Amino acid sequence: MSIAKYLEHTLLKPEATVTDIMKLCAEAKEYNLGGVCVNTCYAGLARHLLNGTDVKIVTVVGFPLGADRSEVKALATKLAVDEDHVDEVDMVINMSAFKSGNYEEVVADIAAVVEAAKPSAVKVIIETCLLTDEEKVKACELVAKGGAAFVKTSTGFNKGGATVHDVEILAREAKRYGIGVKAAGGIRDYETAQAMIAAGADRIGTSAGVAICEDEAKAMGGGLPK
Repeated sequence: MSIAKYLEHTLLKPEATVTDIMKLCAEAKEYNLGGVCVNTCYAGLARHLLNGTDVKIVTVVGFPLGADRSEVKALATKLAVDEDHVDEVDMVINMSAFKSGNYEEVVADIAAVVEAAKPSAVKVIIETCLLTDEEKVKACELVAKGGAAFVKTSTGFNKGGATVHDVEILAREAKRYGIGVKAAGGIRDYETAQAMIAAGADRIGTSAGVAICEDEAKAMGGGLPK
């Protein structure tokens, strides 16, 4: 399978303009990428631009800190699903609750978003750069208990992004629970994306989707895969 279908072409910068989002969606369509990931204010626009394609529309809630009340995350999710018709929601874990050992609160927070998102899938960003390896294992357990479909490494807004080591840990644990893994943060070239997939990533979040696809085409010695 072409690497394109692993890629969620991402633009979450606060200064992103309508023109930027239009370009993002046009690139995702041209290169037949797996999805686009945008802030909620642009989810409806992305849906409009990509209607009739198989490019998934992904948005984020509680982003990038995860510190919103569960009710706020759930409402943002419901609006994105019901009004903007997004395919998936990437939420940020309540890191404060997690670090405080309030695991029931973490699970309830995830479950609230999962319920609001139905029938759309939810990925939970656990910000691996802030966690020990033991905490990454625990986070996977809580993500699964909350009913989410994926665990995701990073927001890309903290002190570190995805690493092969982290993806290997998450993939091992995710397999136990029957959930997927999304690697995101700092993945800007074909070789790095390949390494993440080899480590067990099912999805790749990246702002460099076009460059990665073009690198793959060069590596294969042909045109762009479709």
